[in-house]
Amino acid sequence: MKQISKEQLAMLRKEFPIGCRVELLSMSDVFAPPIGTKGTVQYIDDLGDVGVAWDNGCGLAVAFPEDRCRRCDDEEAID
Repeated sequence: MKQISKEQLAMLRKEFPIGCRVELLSMSDVFAPPIGTKGTVQYIDDLGDVGVAWDNGCGLAVAFPEDRCRRCDDEEAID
């Protein structure tokens, strides 16, 4: 089982608050949505997995540090 410190967990929860929009950069899962897929953060569990409702219907969580995503809700506000 992976370990995450309280500080790392707090940082993730600050960077990816529930409801923010994210874009997938990489995911090491054969069932991963395509890179570039966007979604909405639903939760961050105590292991630091970021649960995302992907726009394509996928429900896989982003498991840091193996997987990566970035916030993109600021960009959408500009569009």
